[in-house]
Amino acid sequence: MILEFGGGHAEGTVSPPPSKSHTHRAFFVAGMAERQSLISDPLISEDTKATLSAVRFMGADVSVREREIQIKGGHMHPHSGTVDVLNSGTTMRIFAGIASIFDVPVTITGDESIKKRPMGPLLDALGSMGVSCVSRNGFPPVTITGPNRGGDVRIDGSVSSQFVSSIMLAAPMMENGARIHVGGGLVSAPYVRITESIIRKFGGDVSIEGNHIEIGSRRYKANDYSVPADFSSAAFPLVAGALGGRVTATGLDLRDAQGDRAIIDMLKRAGAKVTSSGGSVTSETGDLEAIDVNMGDTPDLFPIVAVLLSTAKGTSRLYGAPHLRFKESDRIESTVRMINSLGGDAVGTEDGCMIRGKARLTGGSIDHRDDHRIMMAAAVASLVCDGPVSMKDTGCHAVSYPGFVEQMVSLGIKVEGK
Repeated sequence: MILEFGGGHAEGTVSPPPSKSHTHRAFFVAGMAERQSLISDPLISEDTKATLSAVRFMGADVSVREREIQIKGGHMHPHSGTVDVLNSGTTMRIFAGIASIFDVPVTITGDESIKKRPMGPLLDALGSMGVSCVSRNGFPPVTITGPNRGGDVRIDGSVSSQFVSSIMLAAPMMENGARIHVGGGLVSAPYVRITESIIRKFGGDVSIEGNHIEIGSRRYKANDYSVPADFSSAAFPLVAGALGGRVTATGLDLRDAQGDRAIIDMLKRAGAKVTSSGGSVTSETGDLEAIDVNMGDTPDLFPIVAVLLSTAKGTSRLYGAPHLRFKESDRIESTVRMINSLGGDAVGTEDGCMIRGKARLTGGSIDHRDDHRIMMAAAVASLVCDGPVSMKDTGCHAVSYPGFVEQMVSLGIKVEGK
């Protein structure tokens, strides 16, 4: 089926889904923690379901209820076998570190997109800790055999912060904890702060000083954890408000460690009218002007910020995020292709893109390549298009924002299935 977004006027209030980053980490840590944890308001999506499958593989008991997940961990008894992470890169990378604790071989695989996601820096780091790692030249499927007793480790953080988070989350379960030395610069650093906050919440001992992270061998303890709303998902309705109306996103914690809360500042800098009150943020159409944005810490915002700036007056530059080329798709290339397919003017660079704003886009057909963020960004772009935006309906938005289409309809965006 083909989905066609016909633009319109975006007006109303939506509740963005819970944070995918928080949900993944909370599920995994609860699976390692002794006794029972209750994770309330988690994101239940294709990606986080993959994480729950991995948690069950670890030996934890998982009970799914409405708006909450009960996980009874602490008695890990994994067997040799294969874990299919589907399309979830976060599941794959975090679980690789946890699998290194086990003294049996565990194979991690996924769909064709996952098999193109690099794992080399993480596997090299685990290998230096005495873990056997077998892969396809640094790409999945990977087979990991421990046990990992911890200690000093150096890891390249320039490709993905998930490599660092993987070892961090597993470290409390290692005999000697871990002293992690991050080299090559750390991309998406706020995600490491999310990891740090959840380790602390479940009783772990962690300290971060510059590029050095030290985690003790104090085991996790069960806890109840409420997942906050996701800023990277909230960016889509908030940009919709900035392009064509007035939209309020609720349930947000402006003090949270999520780096993607930077969307608020990006909207303001571009000229949107933005106000916040309590846990709600409202974005309203303004006179948009070009800005330069370092996307290094907020790569998930790249496609929707490119759409925000596609009709801004002047030339915008998005830079600092070469790691975008290793996401669900090559997100630099996919974003540029999407903008240009809709009649915009974007040129890819090594670490981002240049966007020359136009008064309006034309609309057209786009190939989102099953990348949820490209699909949702193109849908929002329909608000500044003279014609409809059409794409295959593969349901890929369910990876992070299961209710996306319904919420866009509730705001007044015209949607048809053909």
